[in-house]
Amino acid sequence: MFLFLITFFSIYGGMHFYAFYRLRGTFSLGLPATIILISCLVIMTLAPLLVRLSENAGMDRCAIFIAWPGYIWMGFIFIFASTLLMFDTIRGACRLANYLIYSSTPAFLTSSITCGFALLVAVTASGYACYGARQISSEQVVIISSKLPPGSPKIRIVQISDLHIGMLFREERLEGVLKVVRDAKPDIIVSTGDLVDGRLNAEDVISRRDNMAAMLASVPAPGGKYAVTGNHESYAGLEQALAFTTAAGFTVLRNQSVQLPSGIMISGVDDQTLLGGSVKAQNAEKGLLETVPKGAFHLLLKHRPEVPITSDGHFDLQLSGHVHDGQIFPFNLLVKLKYPIPCGTTATGAGSRIHVSRGTGTWGPPMRLFAPPEVTVIDIVPGRSD
Repeated sequence: MFLFLITFFSIYGGMHFYAFYRLRGTFSLGLPATIILISCLVIMTLAPLLVRLSENAGMDRCAIFIAWPGYIWMGFIFIFASTLLMFDTIRGACRLANYLIYSSTPAFLTSSITCGFALLVAVTASGYACYGARQISSEQVVIISSKLPPGSPKIRIVQISDLHIGMLFREERLEGVLKVVRDAKPDIIVSTGDLVDGRLNAEDVISRRDNMAAMLASVPAPGGKYAVTGNHESYAGLEQALAFTTAAGFTVLRNQSVQLPSGIMISGVDDQTLLGGSVKAQNAEKGLLETVPKGAFHLLLKHRPEVPITSDGHFDLQLSGHVHDGQIFPFNLLVKLKYPIPCGTTATGAGSRIHVSRGTGTWGPPMRLFAPPEVTVIDIVPGRSD
């Protein structure tokens, strides 16, 4: 955690320093305005830490008061710094061209104009991203499998992932998600991790927590509801996260498999944060998959979109999340460096398939830019899967 904090605040603080340097140069700020700007940027840099400290101290209202402006600012400063970096890269390339071939830099690429335009882009994009985070889309996936008996009905699985129920994800947003889930009329509902985010045991939020668990539990799923842990279940406190998930009607599969009357087998693995790292997680996953009998359609629930060689080919479909498709463009470009399997459905090298959800909620900023939230509807249909 200490290493994470050092890395996070180095990057996040760097964004703020970059923004300060450009803003001060563009608007020629005097000393009083400079002091005010520095103070605001320092407070906003520390806002995520202040939220967690307040939350851990049971000061839920204080945490919420800081979280809304702090996390929206986080999305804004990322967009602003990214747009500035793009313009400054173009300006740098033009200067290099000027030196090499004696060309001239376009007049609209001055420092002041590009900074002003980046501000306009960031404000507009942030507003759109706040709106986009609430626009749930339903993604349809059809899997044809010979492992279902011919003539048997299709099996409809609805996947939610990365809801991050907590301070900023409340009943009204959850109801919007559950409407999409109900309309799909699922046989089975699965949650692929990060159902909760943050501690849910402060006095101010106990009734809200119980209400949201009841809302989730009220959605019918004749074939059952199954969930796996994500990294945020660990951050939120594993015991209370598991208690909430169980109260919401889910059976939590912790390196376990279950055979359903419909004929499919569902396996679920814990996130590596709970298993002591990626190597131990891979070994646990390998051991679990080796125990699953052949012949049945095998569904694997796993939070992170990774398919180790030792697992590939030992399941028919893996459902994952975690990456949010970057959540705010262009962060998706950085996410792909760590998790190269794209969002959507992909065939693996050994003939399995994996569907990576863009996520249903949001982490941090309640914003999504070019990465709309997703409820996935998967139909397993009998037939030849050539």
